[in-house]
Amino acid sequence: MDDGVSFTRLDPDTGERFQRLRAELGVTSFGLNLITLQPGERSRVHAHERQEEVYLVLEGELSLTIEGEDHTLAVGDLARVAPAVRRQLVNRRPSRLQVLALGGANEHDGRDARAYVSWESREPRSPADVPFPDPLPIASA
Repeated sequence: MDDGVSFTRLDPDTGERFQRLRAELGVTSFGLNLITLQPGERSRVHAHERQEEVYLVLEGELSLTIEGEDHTLAVGDLARVAPAVRRQLVNRRPSRLQVLALGGANEHDGRDARAYVSWESREPRSPADVPFPDPLPIASA
């Protein structure tokens, strides 16, 4: 990661419950894990002191228990849970569950992105001041 860029790949077939994507990528500002639960498996009941979490269901159906109350999330659904709220991830279905979990503890610093009109441009601007580029031609199959 000498140039500030790193890559990894989701690997749901390791047999592990957690793929620690944050560590694999060298991310230091937020947590990022792939959670895989087999049928009937569940996480610990837990809460955080400072970290809020967002869960994105990638495969299967998540039963997210919040302070003892179940909520069902399907593929593509997201849930945000505040730090002190107790939660548990449960797979009540007969197929594998995969959830991308993102967590952060610091207040969002606002939009700090800078945009460029082209690769040749060296003058950064606010993204709102740079139009989206024209679509590329698509090669036929």
